[in-house]
Amino acid sequence: MQYFQALKLGQKRVAESREYLNTLTDGKAMPALALAATKSNVWQAVGEENLYAFVDESAGFILTDNSGYILALVDKSGSSKTIVQGVTQLQKEKLEKIFEKDNVQKFEGKVILPV
Repeated sequence: MQYFQALKLGQKRVAESREYLNTLTDGKAMPALALAATKSNVWQAVGEENLYAFVDESAGFILTDNSGYILALVDKSGSSKTIVQGVTQLQKEKLEKIFEKDNVQKFEGKVILPV
C-alpha cells in the first residue's frame, strides 16, 4: 500500500477508535498511531479491530505521572490507535466491565505506544 493510502486509512481507524473511547472517558482520548509498525518498508495502516489494554510501569514503560494507568485501544498487533492517560484503579475496573459488555476483548501482548 502506498504511504498516503495507508496513512489516510489509518487516520480513519484512529478517529473511529478515539470517538468510541471518548464516549467512555468524557472526551479524554488522544489519537495515537495511524501506521502499524512493520519489519519491512511496506506501509500498513493500523488494524480495524479494537482491543483494549491497560499499561502501567510493570509493562516496562516509565509513566510520567503516578496517577495509574494508560488505557490504549490497539489492533491485533498491539499498535495503539487511541490512548487515555491517568486512569485510576477504580476507573480501570469500571472500564473493564464496559468493555466486557461491549464485547471488546483484552489485548494480552506487547502494546506499542507513540513515542
